[in-house]
Formats: sequence, structure tokens, C-alpha cells
Amino acid sequence: MPEALSLARELELDLVEVADKANPPVVRIMDYGKYKYEAAQRAKESRKKTSHVTVKEMKYRPKIGSGDFNTKTRKVERFLNDGHKVKITIMFRGREVTHPELGRKILDDIAERTDDIAKLEAYPRLDGRNMTMVLGPDSKKQAKKAREAAEAVKEAAKAEAAIAEAVEAADATAAAATVADSTEAS
Repeated sequence: MPEALSLARELELDLVEVADKANPPVVRIMDYGKYKYEAAQRAKESRKKTSHVTVKEMKYRPKIGSGDFNTKTRKVERFLNDGHKVKITIMFRGREVTHPELGRKILDDIAERTDDIAKLEAYPRLDGRNMTMVLGPDSKKQAKKAREAAEAVKEAAKAEAAIAEAVEAADATAAAATVADSTEAS
């Protein structure tokens, strides 16, 4: 141990005890400050890669109009595409609670509309005067939708290129016909 300590001092490094229970104790010569810094950087990098899923909430009412319903549901879709879970709450007031089927219909419509990007994590249930449901993002469904959109863009580009070629060919034919007409006239 004293030899290791003198060697570490010569190299201007630290002597770090790795296993104190071992006989003899295991030590290592290293730059401890550099080691701590690199460990902190690795921990910071691993925290960056973790995903923080937050739960967003959207509140509806049983007598919601179609415009408000569409606006709120688009917002729900945006939350899901951003990777957030969404808790959807139907709030009943007064005697509305006697008609839970109205709230269930709204929740079913939302689930159906977001079916291509979300999965149902908590089925609709009535809690006092509120009916709630939780939707979570489904990365497989979202990836499939993105692939389909990319394929549609490729198909549209192919169709556009074919139309451009057809227009070019028609222009060339028209130009040839114009030249032929002008030579006949002279």
C-alpha cells in the first residue's frame, strides 16, 4: 500500500480504494476528479434519453357542440402525437348525471377518432359527477400512419412527374404542329 501511494504521488494521480473488504485491499491509481466528471456526464446523457410522459387532461360536457368537439379532439390528437397520455373527462352538471350514455357516446367517438394513433389505457368509468377515460400514444400505430403518409407523398410525386411529362409531350406535339402549319403556309 505505501508503494502504491508513493507511485500515485509521483504520477500526480489519486489512489482510489476499489474493494475495501478484499484481503489485501484493492486500490487503483487514477485521476479521481476526471472519473467523477465523466460519471456525471454519463448520468446526464442517460437522463436525456429517458422519455417523460405527462398526462394532459381535456374536459368535455355532454351538450358539447360539434365545432367545440372537433377543436378539442384535434388538441387531444396533438397531445397524443407529442407522446403525452391524455385523460378525457366528461363533466356532468345537475340532472345530466342521470344520462351517462351521453358521456359514454362522446368518449366512444373520441376513442374511435384517435384509434389510428392511440390505445385505450383506462376504459370509461363514472366517478361521481365525472366520467373519465385515459388514452395513451401507440408508437406502432403512429409509425404505421407515418409510413402510409410517406408512401402517399411518393405516389403523389410520381403522379405529378407523370403529369409533367404528359404536359411536356403535349407541348412538344403542339410546337411540332405549329412548325408544320407554318411551313405549309409558306
